[in-house]
Amino acid sequence: MITSEEIKGRLWDGATRLRGSMDASRYKDYMLGLMFYKFLSDKTLEAFKLTSGVQTNDEAEIVEAYREAYEEYGEQLITMIRDVLGYYVLPDYLYQTWLQDIQTGDFAVDKVTDSLNNFERTIAIKGDSDDFKGLFANSTLDLTDTALGSNLNERSKNIKALVLLFADLDMVALQKGDVLGDAYEYLIGQFAMESGKKAGEFYTPRQVSEVMAQIVAKTSSIKSIYDPTVGSGSLLLTVGKHLTVEAQKNLNYYGQEKNTATYNLTRMNLLLHGVRPEKMTVKNGDTLGQDWPEDPQRPNEGVQFDSVVMNPPYSAKNWNNEGLKVSDPRFEVAGVIPPDSKGDYAFLLHGLFHLGQNGTMAIVLPHGVLFRGGAEGEIRKRLLEKNYIDTIIGLPDKMFTNTGIPVTVIILKKNRELGAPVLMIDASKSFIKVGKQNVLQEKDIAKIVDTYTKRKSEKGYSYLAEQKDIIENEYNLNIPRYIESVEEDIAHDVDAHLYGGIPSTDIEQLNVLQHTVPNLLEQSLEEIRPGYVTLTKTTDELMKVILQDDRVVKKEEEMKTSINDYIERYWEVLKNITDLSDITDVRERMLEDIKNTLSLIDHVNTYDGYQIIAEIWEEMLMKDTEKIANSDFYTIGRTREPNMVTKGSGKTKRIEQDGWVGMIVPNGLIKNHLYADDLAQIESKKERSQEVESELAELVEATKVEDSKEEFALSDALNANEDGFTVGGVKAELKATENDSSAYELLKTVENLLSEKSKLDKEVKASEKELKGQTEERILALTDEEVDFLVYEKWFGKVTEKMIRLIEDPLKDELQTLEMLQERYADTLTTIEEESEQLEKDFEKMMQQLVVSD
Repeated sequence: MITSEEIKGRLWDGATRLRGSMDASRYKDYMLGLMFYKFLSDKTLEAFKLTSGVQTNDEAEIVEAYREAYEEYGEQLITMIRDVLGYYVLPDYLYQTWLQDIQTGDFAVDKVTDSLNNFERTIAIKGDSDDFKGLFANSTLDLTDTALGSNLNERSKNIKALVLLFADLDMVALQKGDVLGDAYEYLIGQFAMESGKKAGEFYTPRQVSEVMAQIVAKTSSIKSIYDPTVGSGSLLLTVGKHLTVEAQKNLNYYGQEKNTATYNLTRMNLLLHGVRPEKMTVKNGDTLGQDWPEDPQRPNEGVQFDSVVMNPPYSAKNWNNEGLKVSDPRFEVAGVIPPDSKGDYAFLLHGLFHLGQNGTMAIVLPHGVLFRGGAEGEIRKRLLEKNYIDTIIGLPDKMFTNTGIPVTVIILKKNRELGAPVLMIDASKSFIKVGKQNVLQEKDIAKIVDTYTKRKSEKGYSYLAEQKDIIENEYNLNIPRYIESVEEDIAHDVDAHLYGGIPSTDIEQLNVLQHTVPNLLEQSLEEIRPGYVTLTKTTDELMKVILQDDRVVKKEEEMKTSINDYIERYWEVLKNITDLSDITDVRERMLEDIKNTLSLIDHVNTYDGYQIIAEIWEEMLMKDTEKIANSDFYTIGRTREPNMVTKGSGKTKRIEQDGWVGMIVPNGLIKNHLYADDLAQIESKKERSQEVESELAELVEATKVEDSKEEFALSDALNANEDGFTVGGVKAELKATENDSSAYELLKTVENLLSEKSKLDKEVKASEKELKGQTEERILALTDEEVDFLVYEKWFGKVTEKMIRLIEDPLKDELQTLEMLQERYADTLTTIEEESEQLEKDFEKMMQQLVVSD
């Protein structure tokens, strides 16, 4: 059983290993293209099996039956398969036929080329199969490219290795629950990161897609979605993912892409995600050059969509090659044509033109569109006057592989209430660093979407800009004009620096302490003069008192009860997942529920709690629930799989099995809870071994001291590096040393320590090997109760403790602030003057002691 995470890892490792020095942006076309052809072959065999009534599940037998049936029924059989799928792959050109040729040694690159060309020819016969035409054109998959190998043998070897990478993947089974689509999308993202600046044309980072998609998905009814710069199709698919299952069935996907190879990638990606051919309309063309899609009945309106999403090329130069004028229906609303030097507003206006009256549009653009003047300023003013701009979201810089600049997501609507404010969100500081990129965490995405949904203002984060605000700013939408950064540093108080004491106004700003334990805070402060106080306890002492306070203890108990209830609500649900398609829904419910649960507790960061659950899903639940859905909880809990590890390096690098690991029950938990005594004995021996090692190290250091007794007795027993003793050297010195001498005693001590350490290390190694075997066998014999206990511990064992910290951390943070303030104002003008006077006295005293001699 293989999970989506394992598939992703294996395929990317294979891609990294096989592509050599070939550019990632080019290699992706070969890898993803052949992966898609395997999907088409698998679907063809599935359709044949279903329509012909073949009973076997053996793939080789199905292939042979298909070949025989084709020889007997020919076009009749093909028509039947084509009616089911809309396409077909002939027996001689199946991916499985390539694999058979590899096994028999008859594989040739020409066979792959012929297969791809044959598919193109067969599709061309059927006029309504445009979704598959040109997918494997030479411009995309040129198998004669010397980048694949300098000669035919090299190319054959590399392509054969790539073909084998997908050999054992059942693409039909993996498409269920979108496992295959997720793996494909993951590979696209990985190639994008490897491709650097070349990635901008085909990929929008997942977290940016999520922000846009989750907002757009809030539109009440979505039956059509359009991306005029569709790239790989990830934005379209992400929106679809956030709709109900029923809405997804009725959703029509539209997109246009200028780059032919990327256009092919889009179609493959949509099909692999289970989008039916009749539900997708994708065009290879220049979005700005010629409007598409058009409505012949209403040429000045264009086709309208329920939602429009796009991540266009930023500030595209020379975009107006067609000499478009303001009379173009797309630009009439602006009253001016966007500048030829920057195409940002041209893309925005194109998308807006195709947005339905009740729809939502999300577009990601550089920040310049918010404040640049000239024609762009005129367009921005007209859009604001028309009340089309709904929300401005500022994102961090370095989020995209193709640019380091910060970007903004602009939300547009045509049906906004008259006079409705524009929501400004500054999420530019909410990120973590992953390598060279800045990445939004799940909690950051959730906060942006919640702020959008609730239309709320938050100091330093969001603001509802009324029309008068915007007019005062001359229609400039630059976010800092509306949202001031919250100063984290507390302003210095000159009077406090001069005379000491913490300003009472700063104490009043300690909101969590003031609301939770105001009396304890007051009792720990002493007024030294009006308006200024000093701490009478250390912050450590105060923290101890606060954590033991009944109010805090009660709050923590309430948190424990809430979290235990929360876990219980989902424990049985998670154990009993039977359908892969239910997993995403359960995840969304859990994340939404934890926000609701934590929102009832004062002074707790709801989104930090949200992140805790999101990480549990990412690290454990997504993989485990996939396995449970494909089997059942207790069966999978008692199942183990080979533990494959990488050994060696360079030419000797290899993957080998090193024992077994539980499918969902970690071996470490079995050891900790079911073999605790054995583990304790091993740990005790390890600790003693470390103590012995420390004693030996001390003796080594003593031996390096000149004229010491250790040097005299032990120096000849040191190894060549002089960082340890050799057993042989010690024994030789013992033979040459008198039994009753102090040197003999030292040598004997070293010999005993070396012997003890050797014995301990052997015992530890043997015990660990035995315990490892016992643990691996125990997986198979776990009781239902043990599986329950161990998996619960794995998933939720630390959740309550982490949630409790959400109560304690704000208290600790404010106490640190209090400590900082105490230290800041500890040195007053008086103390500084006293120190200065003392330094002068010391200096004069030193001068008097100086004696000048000839």
